[in-house]
Amino acid sequence: MPGKLIAIGGAENKTSDSAILRRVLDFAPPGNREVAVVTTASGIPDEVFAGYDEAFAQIGATAVHHLDVRFREDAREPSHIDCIGHCGIIFISGGDQLRLTNVLGASPLLAAIREARSAGKVVAGTSAGAAAMSATMIYDGAAADALRKGGVKMSAGLGFVEGVVIDSHFLERGRFTRLMEVGSTNPEYVGIGLGEDAAVIVHGNRILEALGSGHVIVVDSTDLYYSDVAELCDGAPVAVSHVVMHALTSGHGFDLVARRFLREEELEATLGEISLEDSGAPGASRAELL
Repeated sequence: MPGKLIAIGGAENKTSDSAILRRVLDFAPPGNREVAVVTTASGIPDEVFAGYDEAFAQIGATAVHHLDVRFREDAREPSHIDCIGHCGIIFISGGDQLRLTNVLGASPLLAAIREARSAGKVVAGTSAGAAAMSATMIYDGAAADALRKGGVKMSAGLGFVEGVVIDSHFLERGRFTRLMEVGSTNPEYVGIGLGEDAAVIVHGNRILEALGSGHVIVVDSTDLYYSDVAELCDGAPVAVSHVVMHALTSGHGFDLVARRFLREEELEATLGEISLEDSGAPGASRAELL
């Protein structure tokens, strides 16, 4: 069964009280609490790594390794690929998501990360590391007034999850119109806006579970009644009708297939059903399976 995918909105609590980083560590495969921190997106990799080295060490990681992958040739380095192979958690830092995809795209290191997740290891990312997780990602766009044709710039992401577009620092930087512009262009995408110190756990590429002290905003344009984006010139304001938004806090969820908000008890029941299906073990509890 694939390992958990955890997308974090940035500025997460790094103290011993951190609910998000503790949950990341809790999902590590049994007996493997080593963490590989990939700082490719950051312009200050040593400083960023030092913060995560301390944070993960104080909550119980057995080792924290720095993968300072600056250039595409670094993403072919055997020692970096070996590190991914023996760590239970791969954590992708913030910075510039376009740098991240430019350096890691089509590389042996990215293939190793995908293989690690397929083998049950955790892949987590914060800020740019979260935004790059989807197959299609936002890499630029005005926060204040992005509901204009062409107002959001998009590119291929790392492809860990399909059918969503993830934005980070969502509430703190007023990025609502970015995901509305994405939905007006292609209503099939579900927008996930991650507030700071907030995260989503992706269960089975279907269920989102909110985590942390902040909000996770879901922007669902599936039932969009109207959008005039196709008739406009670049830069013109877009009219849209019937965009649905949900605000999730820790313990709430969203079903990407049914397009449905899940209250805490509904999330619990749905995750239990998924775990039973994946395990093939009728009667097992969620605690035993998760």
